[in-house]
Amino acid sequence: MARKSFLLRTDPEVLAALHRWAGDELRSVNAQIDYVLRRALRDAGRYPGREAVGLQDSSDSQQSRDETSTG
Repeated sequence: MARKSFLLRTDPEVLAALHRWAGDELRSVNAQIDYVLRRALRDAGRYPGREAVGLQDSSDSQQSRDETSTG
């Protein structure tokens, strides 16, 4: 997949929170932003292509299984 660069201007507090979140999940800030954007697009039904299926992380999978088994 080809990557495109773009400039993102954000509040310093948002950037600091992204750094912490990325560190907690062992991702770079760039990878964390990409992950969050893809997940938001998927959740909104706007993610293009078949990759949307592969974006579910393990916590989502576990939550889905829990809801299915209890509901």
